[in-house]
Amino acid sequence: MTDETPSLARPSSERELFVVFTLLALQGFGGVLAVAQRVLCEQKRWLTREQFVEVLAFGQVLPGPNVCNVALMVGDRFFGWRGAFAALAGMMTVPLVIVLAITVAYSQYASNAIVAGALKGMGAVAAGLIVGTALKLTSALRVSPMGIPACAVLLVSAFVAVAILRWPLVWVLLGLGTVACLLAWRRLRAGSESAAESG
Repeated sequence: MTDETPSLARPSSERELFVVFTLLALQGFGGVLAVAQRVLCEQKRWLTREQFVEVLAFGQVLPGPNVCNVALMVGDRFFGWRGAFAALAGMMTVPLVIVLAITVAYSQYASNAIVAGALKGMGAVAAGLIVGTALKLTSALRVSPMGIPACAVLLVSAFVAVAILRWPLVWVLLGLGTVACLLAWRRLRAGSESAAESG
């Protein structure tokens, strides 16, 4: 994860990290991963899609919110612990104030039918953002050592286990994640052995 493609940009300071992650957080009502991919890969060009997928995959197996883990890793990548702190503070400070204010307002208006309907509508939008981001990131699977067929099988297996069978996410991650890691390790090892034999 420390390799940087020459065509990529980098933040100029910890302050820029803070500002970018604050603005990113303020765009992500219902889920910020879709916005994070667009901002970090397409607008700022701090990461390639492949690098974003790597960071996101690692962030998903760690405890805590995925996007906060991503912010920590991106900040650390450029400025060490200070960058990690700046990125996480950007993700959390202003949204925390907004959420506290909305919580106070919600306690007053929770029984209102319009408020309840609006919240249901936001849930549908959030789900659409997640699906859209997943579809955009599938192009990064072309360079996966596992290959597209194995990735597709793991994807369908994860969907069935979580969405249909309602298995706990932690067990699905441990089970399918272990299988994916072993498969990738095996393919990478076989590739390096064949390269050594031909070289």
